[in-house]
Amino acid sequence: MYSLASDRVSAFQVSENTPYRHLTTHYEEKYGIGWYFMHASPRPCFNPELLQDIDQWFACVRQEQDSEVGRDYRYLVLASDVDGVFNLGGDLDLFRSLIAAGDYDGLLDYAKACINVLYQNIVHLERDLTTISLVQGDALGGGFEAALSSNVLIAERGTRMGLPEILFNLFPGMGAYSLLSRRIGAARAEQMILGGQLYTAEELHEMGVVDILAEKGEGELAVLEYIKRAERAANGYRAMREVRDACNTLDYRELLDITKVWVEAALRLGKRDLRMMERLVSRQNAR
Repeated sequence: MYSLASDRVSAFQVSENTPYRHLTTHYEEKYGIGWYFMHASPRPCFNPELLQDIDQWFACVRQEQDSEVGRDYRYLVLASDVDGVFNLGGDLDLFRSLIAAGDYDGLLDYAKACINVLYQNIVHLERDLTTISLVQGDALGGGFEAALSSNVLIAERGTRMGLPEILFNLFPGMGAYSLLSRRIGAARAEQMILGGQLYTAEELHEMGVVDILAEKGEGELAVLEYIKRAERAANGYRAMREVRDACNTLDYRELLDITKVWVEAALRLGKRDLRMMERLVSRQNAR
């Protein structure tokens, strides 16, 4: 059995031969944990291929859950294999080309692919399981939205999260406002979105955005410690998850309506905005 204290890439990548190009998965039977590690290329962002990999893996998890002889998933943990990066968000290079072409349908198709995956995580695949985001590197834009979509957000000290879309005159349109406003209130969510500031995990923990603050390099241990606590009081933790779902219900239609606003706003961007987006793509490539 591997040790969660060991190097996460070597510990998990060798454990399963998966059919995914941008995703590495691992199942830990003792606690019913499904780990899935992102490693999109050439940039660590949500390109269409990574979104497809996650969607296909979710389908496999549901199939296993519904099978009498399948794996018993009780926790799904979203993490990253890219050193220093959780996920840098949307595929800006794709955005830029679609916007330049005035391709409304192409932008909407991409946005739908994003919110389809996000929504499945929000409703924990409509199964009796808990979703966890483990942030051990920068989570920007859509990466931050993905982290927020889990039932539990665990982040290591020193990691940075934020919504920089306002830098190129846009807003994060795949769930940021919906998810943040339910955690910290509408006014503060809008302030974060329009400010474009990056926050440390420590700051976000104090604000109530990050649920559990882990020491640097001990993120996997923090996940395991949380799961052990949850297993000791499984009925109470399950009931509290159901209460949070009831109080913070997020309908798919809300995500879709906001996404359509995002597409229309994206198509209004000017040349200056697209040049800024191009510079950010260069920074993504450098990562």
